[in-house]
Amino acid sequence: MTYIPNRNKLTDVSRTLAKVAIGEEAADLVIQNGTLVNVHSGELIAHMDVAIAAGRIAFIGRADHTIGAHTRRIDASGKYMVPGLLDGHMHVESTMLSVTEFAKAAIVKGTTGIFMDPHEIANVFGSEGVRLMHEEGQPLPLKVFTTFPSCVPATNDLEDGGATLEVADIQAGLQWDNVVGLGEVMNFPGVVYGDPKMCGEIEATLQSGKTVTGHFPSDDDRMLQAYLASGVTSDHETVTREQGLHKVRMGMHLMIREGSAWHDVKEVIKIVTEDGVNTSNISLVTDDVNPQTLVEKGHLNHVARRAMEEGVHPVTAIQMVTINVARYFKLEHDVGSITPGKCADILLMADLQKMEPSMVITDGQIIAEQGELAVEFPVFTYPAHIRNSMNVKRELMADDFKLRAASEQEKTKVNVISVIENSARTEKMTAELAIQQGIILPDIEQDIVRLACIERHQGTGQISLAFAHGFGVKSGAVASTVAHDSHNLLVMGIDEADMAFAANELVKLGGGMIVVENGKVLAQVQMTIAGLMSEKTLPEVVKEVAKMDKAWQHIGCSMNAPFMTFSLIALPVIPEIRISNRGLVDVTQFKLIDVEIV
Repeated sequence: MTYIPNRNKLTDVSRTLAKVAIGEEAADLVIQNGTLVNVHSGELIAHMDVAIAAGRIAFIGRADHTIGAHTRRIDASGKYMVPGLLDGHMHVESTMLSVTEFAKAAIVKGTTGIFMDPHEIANVFGSEGVRLMHEEGQPLPLKVFTTFPSCVPATNDLEDGGATLEVADIQAGLQWDNVVGLGEVMNFPGVVYGDPKMCGEIEATLQSGKTVTGHFPSDDDRMLQAYLASGVTSDHETVTREQGLHKVRMGMHLMIREGSAWHDVKEVIKIVTEDGVNTSNISLVTDDVNPQTLVEKGHLNHVARRAMEEGVHPVTAIQMVTINVARYFKLEHDVGSITPGKCADILLMADLQKMEPSMVITDGQIIAEQGELAVEFPVFTYPAHIRNSMNVKRELMADDFKLRAASEQEKTKVNVISVIENSARTEKMTAELAIQQGIILPDIEQDIVRLACIERHQGTGQISLAFAHGFGVKSGAVASTVAHDSHNLLVMGIDEADMAFAANELVKLGGGMIVVENGKVLAQVQMTIAGLMSEKTLPEVVKEVAKMDKAWQHIGCSMNAPFMTFSLIALPVIPEIRISNRGLVDVTQFKLIDVEIV
C-alpha cells in the first residue's frame, strides 16, 4: 500500500475533532484499552482509549461514543500507548542514507519526527542541497523538521568547502514550511565576539520567532553565558556531569547525546539520577548514527533505553524524547504527547524498558507493525549534478602524500592529531619521527600514520599533509569524502601508493568511503549524493558498512565506528587539533600551525 499523507493543520480540522469528542461524528480509528503514557502528568494510566479523526487525536478515555459503523478499532490490551519519539538534533547525512531510506529505518523503531540539521550537504551544495533534503522529507510519514544550517563553512579562513551560506540565505530558508530554527551554531567564538554574520543569523532567527540551536564544547563560563545572552538556547556537546549541571542551571536546553560513536548518556545523565535536577529542559538526541546502529540497536528508542539503563524512570526518559523536544521547538500544539488536538503519532509497546514498538502510527495511519513497514514510501531522485560532486584537479600520485622535512637531519619533531575512541574530540600530541631521503616517515610502532586532506569542490589541487595517532592502522589506506564539515577528500594510511590508489578509486566512485591494501579494494561504500549519502537501500548499505568494519579491522584498527571518528578529524570547531585542506588547525587558538616543529 502506497503511503498517502494525512497531515492536517489543527485549524482545518478542529471542528471535526470537537464533534467526534462529543459523539456527534464517528472517529476514523480508536485504539482501545491501552495504558497511556501521559508525558504531561508523568503518569501511566490504564484502560484508556484514544479516538482519532482526520489524522489527529479527538478524545482520550472511554471512547465507545466515538465508534461508528466505519471506525477501525485496534485492541491495545497489555500494551503501552507512547507518543511518537522526536529526535531534537541529528544529521541524516551521517546515516549514509537518503532521507527516505533513513525514515524507513527510524520509523519502525518509533521515531516519528526529527529535527535535522543538513549542514553536511550545505557545505557541498549550499541552500540548494538543504532545500533538496528538506523537500525529500516533506511527503514522508516521518515528520521532517529542519533547522537551517548556520555555519557554512564551519570556520572562516581555516578551510574551503563547496559553498557558503550568508545571513540572507538563512533569512530566506527560515520562511520555508517546517523550517523551525537555526542549525547548531558551532562558531561560538564568532557569536561571543560579535561576528556580524553569526550575530545576523541569530537575530534573523529570533525575529522570525524560531529556535536557535547550539554547539558549545568549551568549559569557559564567561563564553557560555555570553553565548546564551546572544540568543543561542541549546547544546549537545556536553560530555561531563559538571558541564551538564551548569548548563541546566543557566537555563540552557541540554541535549544529551548517544550516537554510534559518541556515548555521553552514561556520564551526563547523572545530573538526573544523582543530582535530581528538573528534567523539563533536557532532551535525548542521537546527533550521528550509522546504519548498523539503526538496525542492531535502534534509533531514538535506543537512547531512551540507555537512559533507563542508567536509572532514569521510563516515563521521564520518554518525556525527554517527546514533549520536552516539542516544547523546545515551540511545536507542542502539534506533537509530543497523546492529548486532544495533537497529531496522532502513537506507538504501541509491550515493555517500556525495551522500547520496541509493535505498532507505529503517524497521523492516524498504521505505518509499521512488528518491525516491518506497512506502507510503501514515495521515491525521490536527486538531480544529476548533486550525484556528481567530485571535482579533484588531477589523478593523485604517491609523491603527493610524502611530507618533506625542513632539514636534512635523521629525525624531526612533529605535531600529531591524536583521536579518542567514542569521542568527537581530539588531543594535540607531539612525536619524533624518522626522516628518510628528505621525507618524514610514519611510525607503526608509535601508531602514527600519514594523513591528507584534498580539496574536492573547486578543483584547486590543494593538498595538506599531517599525521594521525590512535587508529592502530598497520597497513594499507582509507579514504572518505565524508569529512565534517567541509567534506573534502580525506586519506589516511601507511603506504603512500595505497593512499593514492584509495583517493583515485573514491573519485571514480563519486564519493563515499573506501579501504584498500596493496593496490586492492577491501571494502567500499559508494555515496553518490553529494559524496555524503548512498542511493542504495538500507540493507545494501548495512552490508557495505559491515564489510567496511571488517576491512578496518584487517588493516589493524579495532576501535568502535572508526570511520565516524575518521570523518571528524577535519572538523576545526571541536578541540583540540584537526586537519583541513589548508593545513593543520589548532582549534584552541583557531589558527593554522606547522606540522613540523622546527
